Amino acid sequence: MSAASSLSQALTELARSFSGQLLRPGDPGYEEARKVHNGLVDKRPALIARCAGVADIADAVRLGQELNLEVAVRGGGHNVTGRATTEGGLMIDLAGMKGIHVDPRTRTARAQGGVTWAEYNRETQLHGLATTGGAVSSTGIAGLTLGGGLGWLMGRHGLALDNLRSVEIVTADGEARTASADENPDLFWAVRGGGGNFGVVASFEYKLSPIGPMVTGGLVAHPFDQARDMLRFYRDATAAAPDDLTIFAGLIHAPDGSGVKLAAMVACHCGPLKVGEAETRRVKTYGSPVVDALGPISYCQQNAMLDAAYPRGALNYWKSNFLSSLSDDAIDTIVECFATCPTPMGQILIEHFHGAVCRVPVADAAYAQRGEGYNLVILSEWQDRTMNERCIGWARDSYGAMKAFMTPGRYLNYLEEDAAKDAVAAAYGPNYARLQQLKAKYDPGNLFHMNQNIRPAKGAGS
Repeated sequence: MSAASSLSQALTELARSFSGQLLRPGDPGYEEARKVHNGLVDKRPALIARCAGVADIADAVRLGQELNLEVAVRGGGHNVTGRATTEGGLMIDLAGMKGIHVDPRTRTARAQGGVTWAEYNRETQLHGLATTGGAVSSTGIAGLTLGGGLGWLMGRHGLALDNLRSVEIVTADGEARTASADENPDLFWAVRGGGGNFGVVASFEYKLSPIGPMVTGGLVAHPFDQARDMLRFYRDATAAAPDDLTIFAGLIHAPDGSGVKLAAMVACHCGPLKVGEAETRRVKTYGSPVVDALGPISYCQQNAMLDAAYPRGALNYWKSNFLSSLSDDAIDTIVECFATCPTPMGQILIEHFHGAVCRVPVADAAYAQRGEGYNLVILSEWQDRTMNERCIGWARDSYGAMKAFMTPGRYLNYLEEDAAKDAVAAAYGPNYARLQQLKAKYDPGNLFHMNQNIRPAKGAGS
């Protein structure tokens, strides 16, 4: 029997009980469903299983095993490398799984794997509660959390994965398991930073903290010819930042499409407004900004304020690494690189890690990047496909110019598709050997490899 015939027969049987949609090329809805956020990624799965619940996920996983299909898992589909899809394989799509339940009494929330941070924040902020979750609200909670989960609250409350209480996960054997500190604790350790390596997470239970509904936040932008001085100021300001204050910096283009280059800082203070006003005053009063939008803002607006800069379907190629410090030479190089950026959508971002995120012992979860410093993202984004080579080349050249200033640490969600083969092992550092053992236990055949892949330990297993 041919592969196509085997798939057709299996789908006929599966369709009798499947609650969601099973889409193949040519079916209504397939073309839209196969697309991910990055327009540079153009893959055509043989089957898209749009799951409605945990049983659908389990059936889809078993189908992938039975037919030996390459399996990709889509939550929000935001990952820039396109790991949420596959050419000729099976996409397990959670986009329709949008359930959210908030318990304000216990300050917990459970959300399904297709939820975005905008949707999650809308429900939790109804009760004045939040979890650290991204700097762009259209990002899905699933991928962001499993690989780290940086965001505006991380100085006070840690990464998204630091706020996980449990997950419901379907592992490679098609079994649904709960992973928490009390149940399958080894699996719970692994998923907090292990990405999609250990199964399909159907839902997440988070700890919530009192936040908002108003915070002190927003953007302040300066002319590009002042970028060196502004980044030196940013270095000093972040060195003294309290836990409640997170400040990112960026060399960006004006949002009007003019191509005008700017040097910007985006801040969020999650404490009381009077304290926030005092502790952001230094950022607000620095220099002579051409844009000053820093002040009281709702947390939902803060989390969504950068969304327009990352439209769905735009072409993206990113390179990223960690800097333990911002030396004068590093700042000069960043500015020189951005001066040659060929696209009016391109950016170089600097995300400060400090406070609670850096106080978690490396061994407490799979995620290992706990040092204080700066995550550097060289973000090439454009719309015209004739610019592909030039825009990708700029990102690679800029990354090469910055290599001398980089440390071994990596933020996993930004790990690029063409990273060195040992990049994943280096990113996990001392945790990698244990992750390989757990990979061999829960996914010995490496079914879930469309991710920042952890290779199963040889000769291990349950």
